[in-house]
Amino acid sequence: MPAAHPVRRLVAAGLLALTVSATPPALAAEKGVFFPESFTLANGMQVVVIPNRRVPVVNHMVWYKVGAADEDRGVSGIAHFLEHLMFKGTDEVPAGAFSRIVAKNGGRDNAFTSYDYTAYHQNVARDRLELVMRMEADRMANLKLTDAVVYPERDVIIEERRQRVENEPADRIGEQINATTFVHHPYGTPVIGWPQEMANLTREEAERFYKTWYAPNNAILVVSGDVSADELKPLAEKYYGAIPARPVPERRRVVEPPISAERRVTLRDAEVRQPSVRRTWIAPSYRLDPDNQAYPLQVLAEIMSGGSTSRLYRSLVVEQKIATSAWLGYGPGAWDMGTLSAGATPAAGVDMAKLETALWAELAKVVETGVSEEEVATARKRMLAEAAYARDSLTGPAQTLGSALATGQSLDDVENWPVRIDSVTAEQVNAAARAVLSQTNHVTGLLLPLQGKDS
Repeated sequence: MPAAHPVRRLVAAGLLALTVSATPPALAAEKGVFFPESFTLANGMQVVVIPNRRVPVVNHMVWYKVGAADEDRGVSGIAHFLEHLMFKGTDEVPAGAFSRIVAKNGGRDNAFTSYDYTAYHQNVARDRLELVMRMEADRMANLKLTDAVVYPERDVIIEERRQRVENEPADRIGEQINATTFVHHPYGTPVIGWPQEMANLTREEAERFYKTWYAPNNAILVVSGDVSADELKPLAEKYYGAIPARPVPERRRVVEPPISAERRVTLRDAEVRQPSVRRTWIAPSYRLDPDNQAYPLQVLAEIMSGGSTSRLYRSLVVEQKIATSAWLGYGPGAWDMGTLSAGATPAAGVDMAKLETALWAELAKVVETGVSEEEVATARKRMLAEAAYARDSLTGPAQTLGSALATGQSLDDVENWPVRIDSVTAEQVNAAARAVLSQTNHVTGLLLPLQGKDS
């Protein structure tokens, strides 16, 4: 990607958990996390403000409630492609000028695409906020695309895929694990797209996607930093409020079919220096959680993988000395289902079969005997204490609230996070662990050197 073009991150929604902060530890169990202010423009655009007066800087983010999982079949990667093309100019801001103007004014800008949303953000001094609002609103309504800018950028995203996925064995195995976990749902298709479809993306398809989804009533403005809602509202009305609302399609996602067989994916590559094993289960998300398992599963992840005293690290790394790392992660922040994954990397000379056996044994203990109330209480306390000062960040709160709102949560859901975590019991953790870890439709991925014996 050209140096003048900002590097963009691809965020896998299935692994993006809602990370929130809490008030200081003594008050952690009380409602309230970021204490945002909010209003809605006449055209339906939601606006959220997170005041933080420590420095005269703001983080300005626009989130569109559309991502790679909303693409039509056969055009995978169009959401991410359009993210790139949003920097290709309008009549007011020519191609490539957006980032140059932000940088010239002492700021930084970026964008990222996920399965469930696409976001554009800038960090600027407070007195440059109106500038970036004007430019962001301009490209929301007035993007101009020509073949001359579209097709060279298609080459850019194809090269990006080569560098970030095809040349990275860990990313390739991750892509294959996702595709095997979700055999029908679009979460199995890479955010960046499949190569044969990326090569055929057209300007017309990008324009169609833009005109279908990029409307103010399908967007959320989140501003964090040295500004209040009262100060922001006139600017939001002036720039974003002037853009007419448009009909936006309902999100229609296919349902993953029932699969009862476990599946196994093995990738051998000469570039692999550190083998690893990973297993993924489909799990509830915040939005789709009929049995109220999302918060208990977060506590489970903390017990199993929350630092050097966690179960997996203590057993596999410290006591048995067969792994250099061991983890369990849970991602509830998705529009549809989430995932729970566990994995480990072997210590030098340790056979992968031995490591696998030990890792699955640790998870079996949770299913069979559960966790204790003491472990749960310690995990809850640690989760709230570790998050206590995240509100000091400008970017973190805006990302948390934006991703939550774009995936079906409310501000009240986020603000109640400390209370809900603090109310989780061992019984709830054990029930959630059994429900997810007892599933037989998991996918196991092995990343191995080119030479070596497969377990």
